[in-house]
Amino acid sequence: MNDKTETYSGLMGWLAVCFLAGVIAAQFDPGSWYQTIAKPAWTPPDWIFPIAWSILYLMMGTAAWLIWKDHGFREAREALTLFLVQLGLNAAWPGVFFGMHQIGTALAEILLLWILILFTLILFLKLNRKAGWLLLPYLLWVSYAGALNFAIWNMN
Repeated sequence: MNDKTETYSGLMGWLAVCFLAGVIAAQFDPGSWYQTIAKPAWTPPDWIFPIAWSILYLMMGTAAWLIWKDHGFREAREALTLFLVQLGLNAAWPGVFFGMHQIGTALAEILLLWILILFTLILFLKLNRKAGWLLLPYLLWVSYAGALNFAIWNMN
C-alpha cells in the first residue's frame, strides 16, 4: 500500500468511526414520547438533526484524521483517546434521552460530553489548528443541544 492509499484509508477509517457513532445514536428514534413532552419554541424541526449530524460527523472524522495523519496514534494518544471517549458519549446520549426518557441524566451526560469536546478541541488545536477548528461547530451544536436538553428538563 502506498502512502496516498494509506492516507485515504485512514480518512475513511476515521469517518467510519464517526458515522458508526451516528448509526448507534440513530437507533433511538425520538418517537411518540418526544412528540408529547413540552419543548421550547426554539426546538428545531426533526428533519434538521440528520443533516446537522451528518455534516458534524464528516467534520469530526476529518479532524481526527488530520491529527492521526500528522502525529499517528502513538504521538497523539491523549487527543485521539479523548476524541474516542467523547464520541462514545455522543453515541450514548440518544439512548439516555430518547431510549430511557431520562431527561435529567441526559443533561448531566451532555454536560460531560461538552467538557470532553472542549478539551479535545484544545488538544487538537495544539496539534493541528485546522483539526481544532473543525471541532468548533460540533462544540457549538452540542452547546445548543445542551441548552435544549436543559429547557426540556425544566419544562417537564
